[in-house]
Amino acid sequence: MHRLYETDDISVFWNSDKCRHARKCVTGCPEVFDFKRKPWIDLSQDETQRIWQTIKQCPSGALDIIYNHEVMVKLDKDNNRSTAVDKEGQIIGECDYQENADTITIYHTEVKPEYGGNEIAKRLVYKVFEEADRECKKIVPTCSYAAKLLSN
Repeated sequence: MHRLYETDDISVFWNSDKCRHARKCVTGCPEVFDFKRKPWIDLSQDETQRIWQTIKQCPSGALDIIYNHEVMVKLDKDNNRSTAVDKEGQIIGECDYQENADTITIYHTEVKPEYGGNEIAKRLVYKVFEEADRECKKIVPTCSYAAKLLSN
């Protein structure tokens, strides 16, 4: 299972398949990481710097964190895509998918080259992963980038 947790400043990615339950997150920042709570990650409970330091200690790589660089990612269900929008409101990236009764097929992910290196594509794909999880649908990645993320 892949999850995305966001604030205005940061995005946290969690891949449950990689998690080895070393509990470095829970002991490092217990207000943020609490397995007894749903959702188990609440980024509003501590400062970004402390969350960042805690996540960077994750030995399995199940947790990852990035700065959002003033880019907002949202799901656009009407058009079967997730979009990344810069601070001027311009669409700078998208992840397109096709949905049927049992699956969501991700077939295209693209971010404008000048925004490369900020992991915006990862945020776009994770937004679709979340939707598939909510809808109890299997992800079928025909997009090579989405396939790579799903296999990691």
